[in-house]
Amino acid sequence: MLSEKLREALGNLLPHPGEDETYLLDSAPSLRDAAVLIAFTDRAEPGVILTQRPQWLRSHAGQVAFPGGKIDPGDRDAVDAALREAEEEIGLDRRDVTIAGMTDAYRSGSGYHITPVLGVIPPDLPLDPNPDEVEDWFEVPLDILFNPASYHRQQAHWQGHDRHYYDMHWQGRRIWGVTAGIIINLARRMPAGWHR
Repeated sequence: MLSEKLREALGNLLPHPGEDETYLLDSAPSLRDAAVLIAFTDRAEPGVILTQRPQWLRSHAGQVAFPGGKIDPGDRDAVDAALREAEEEIGLDRRDVTIAGMTDAYRSGSGYHITPVLGVIPPDLPLDPNPDEVEDWFEVPLDILFNPASYHRQQAHWQGHDRHYYDMHWQGRRIWGVTAGIIINLARRMPAGWHR
């Protein structure tokens, strides 16, 4: 079962290579806490669910992201926040998610301390995106999404600093920035072939 394999892989994470440590740190008062759900589909060739944000949004317009957002005062923890956001954004019922665990927090350049929550869902659920938050959702095969060779390291000057980020194009979609960073951080630490 995929959820059991994922739990075992999380328990055997390799040491962090340290390349992106500027984005990995403990929570600080100046950072806002957030959580995202990395939803793996339980099928012979697993995939991961991603969302595309609407073009008209003021921030992060059109970007690809995991379902997720800020941890609200009413949320019990990061898991609760990630599940709530996934329900709100794509209609993913929390009862359909088997939580496997969490992985390293990721600090975004925009000031968020993001906890990735890993879960497994049945394949081919009839997800229903909320048009106020999500333009579309799609599934990327795990072997492509979590292959560091699929990404190119890029550099940009932002807010007075040179920033490095990862970028990948798949079927007309661009996966980059925080989403790609979270994927790369986890992919480098997961044991090879963990889902086989």
